[in-house]
This record gives sequence, structure tokens and C-alpha cells, in this order.
Amino acid sequence: MTAKEIRKRLRKFEDKQQAQFLQGFFKTGPGEYGEGDIFLGIRVPELRKLSNEYKSLKAEEVLPLLRSPLHEERVFALLIFVHAFSKGDESVRKQIYRMYLDNTRHINSWDLVDISAPHIVGAFLIDKSSRPLYPLAKSNNLWERRIAVMATFHFIRFHQFSETLKVAKILLLDKEDLIHKAVGWMLREIGKRDIECEELFLKEHCKQMPRTMLRYAIEKFSPSQRRMYLDGTV
Repeated sequence: MTAKEIRKRLRKFEDKQQAQFLQGFFKTGPGEYGEGDIFLGIRVPELRKLSNEYKSLKAEEVLPLLRSPLHEERVFALLIFVHAFSKGDESVRKQIYRMYLDNTRHINSWDLVDISAPHIVGAFLIDKSSRPLYPLAKSNNLWERRIAVMATFHFIRFHQFSETLKVAKILLLDKEDLIHKAVGWMLREIGKRDIECEELFLKEHCKQMPRTMLRYAIEKFSPSQRRMYLDGTV
């Protein structure tokens, strides 16, 4: 199965009306974060189902799809990457991890980051040094910064919170709303497992945080708690 054959198969699922909706949903207009991205209009469940049919493919076989201008082809490639990583030995996992980081310019939307970064970058680094996350968190590239924080979701699932908190501190004053949302989300995920850990971080930093980041972080708090954090009276 070649990338060309997969492309031909994907075209059978093309939905122009859905594509038009997705162009707006993912902010593809001039000056927006997804400027110039092109959609076929294929829903993610359909892409997941199709990727399951080709899960025996190796990551390098779908690399041309990751470099495609078409959003759904990049989603498909990343789904194959994630599956190949999960089933591979250490050498395969290392190859996919490196291939992933060598192609971050193509992992250029929040959904592409979120379906892949925890399962590849986070999963690779879980038993290694987390230092590679920090250059990503300091990158000028919005999506590399989101990769850094979303990768730590894998650490959180194993009740390892320090990496998330370090990345969150780096990103505390980030200018991008998509980073505010991701950091707040990960802080909330820490709180689901260790509320004292989350609150300790929030009490130190809530007055500096962008409001969106803080609102995401405290979403599950009681109304009175939320008000205290938003007012900075904790």
C-alpha cells in the first residue's frame, strides 16, 4: 500500500459541505492560526476506522501523508504513527519519536498535536530525561509549544506532575490562547489526581495567569472556589 493509494481511498470519503465547516472551525482564514490549511471534510471516526485497516503500515511509509497540505492526510499519518509507536520495540519507538520531532512543521493544528504528542513524545520520554520538552516549550513555533505541554499528559496519567508544572511555568505568560487552554487543561488533569498539587501551583501563579488558562484550570472547582481564584483572594 503506497501513500498514493491511501490518498485515492481517502478521496472517497470527501464531503465538501463538511470541509467548508471545518475550514471555519479550524480558523484557516488569513492571519488565523490555521491559515491556508485544506480539508477534505472527513470526520475523525472515519479516519480512525480507515487507519485501523492499515495499522500494519510503518511510519516511514505514511511520512509523505504527514507532509501533505491536506489536513485529513496528516491526521491519518499521525494515527498510523501512534499505532506503530505503541506496538514497536525501543528502536522503532526512537525512530518514530525522532521522525515526529523532525516534522513538527507539519503537525500544525491543535487536533494534530493532541492526538499524537502524549502518545509519542510523552510516551517516549516517560522513562527518560524530560529535558527535550523545554526547548519545545520555549520555541517560537506555537505548535511545538503545544506539543511540549500536551506531551506531559502521558506523565500525568502515571501521576508524575513535575514535568507538567515546569512546562506550565515556562508557558505562564505565553501570548497564544491555544497555549492558555492547553496549560489550563493539563493543570485541571493534575487536579483530578492530586488537587493539593494543582492548588499549590495555582496559589503561587494565579495572579499572573492569563484568564483563559486559569478558567480552564479551575473548571471543576466549586463556584466559591472559582470566584476566589478569579478575584485573586486565595
